[in-house]
Amino acid sequence: MASRPLLPQFLIPFLALLCLAPSCAARRVSVSVYYEALCPFCSGYVVNDLARIFQNGLSSIVDLRLVPFGNGRVSPDGSMTCQHGEDECRLNAIEACVIRLWPDAEHHFPFIYCIEHLALTQKWRAWESCFHETGLASQPVIDCYNSGSGIQLELQNAAETFALQPPNQFVPWVVVNGRPLGDDYTNFEAYICSAYDGELPVGCRGKHLAITQHTKASRGDKRNPRELAIVLALCIALWF
Repeated sequence: MASRPLLPQFLIPFLALLCLAPSCAARRVSVSVYYEALCPFCSGYVVNDLARIFQNGLSSIVDLRLVPFGNGRVSPDGSMTCQHGEDECRLNAIEACVIRLWPDAEHHFPFIYCIEHLALTQKWRAWESCFHETGLASQPVIDCYNSGSGIQLELQNAAETFALQPPNQFVPWVVVNGRPLGDDYTNFEAYICSAYDGELPVGCRGKHLAITQHTKASRGDKRNPRELAIVLALCIALWF
C-alpha cells in the first residue's frame, strides 16, 4: 500500500495559522460621526442612539471616530465661529482634547456623553462636573485647551469636515464604512451589522434585517477569509 503524502500535515497547520492572522479576522466597521457640541440633534443622537452600542455589544465590532466641529466656520486668519456661539467652540475643543488624550472610545465616550447629556438639559456650563462623573483627569484636558492644542485639533476637524465627499448636509452626519447615511443616521446600527463580516454580537439580532434589499445585495455573496481557509484545509485533507 502506498504511503500517504506528508504534505497535508504541513499545509493544514499552516492554513489554520492563517485563520488566526489579523488579515483573516473580521475587520471592525468604521463609524465616523461629524457633530457639534450644542446642536440639539447631535446631543440627542449621542445620548439616545450612539450610546446604545456601548450597551448592546456593537462597540466591540466598531472603530468609532467622533469629529466635533459641525457647521462651524474658519476665517482666513484661522479664527473659528460656531453655529451655537462661543460656548460651543469651547466645548468642541474640550471634547477634541479628550478624544486625543484618551483615543479609545471606551474611555472618551463617557465624557462626551456626559457633556451632551448636560447640553440636552441646557446645563452645559457645568461641563467640568463630567471629570468627576467619568473619573478622567481634568488637568491634561485643561492644559490641552489653554495651550491652544484644542484649537489646533479643531482646525484639523474643520479640514476633515470640509473635505467630506459628498459634503455633509447637516449634523449629525454619520458615515459607516465610508457610506454617509444621510437622513437614516438613527438606523446606523443596522448598517453596522450589515457591514460586519464576522460573528454578529447579540445587539445585531434583527437589526441587519432593517437594511433594504438593495443594500444587502450590494455586499454580494462574500465569504469570510477565515471560512475560506478552513474550507481549503478540509479539501486538501480529503484529497489526500
